[in-house]
Amino acid sequence: MENLNFIDPLLHGITPEKTNMPNPSAKQLLFAGVGSLIAGALLKKAGQNTTAAIVGSLALPLIASACYKQYSKISKEKREINDSSGIEYNH
Repeated sequence: MENLNFIDPLLHGITPEKTNMPNPSAKQLLFAGVGSLIAGALLKKAGQNTTAAIVGSLALPLIASACYKQYSKISKEKREINDSSGIEYNH
């Protein structure tokens, strides 16, 4: 048969290129959220109400993302401690 790489590239050893996506830590997300909140407050004091609203509205999603990331990390660690390997020895 002819070259059928278009059917399933993974069967022929063609793998997609990995992109280096940044993966911020929970601490970095928390600092970004608090910084956004402070920057929004300073902009509001300076009289830039619309810009302050836009910058300040980023604070809550960033802080919530940081909390969720930390919670999922802790729950994953607890789950790994309590889970067995699936192999039970009856000796």
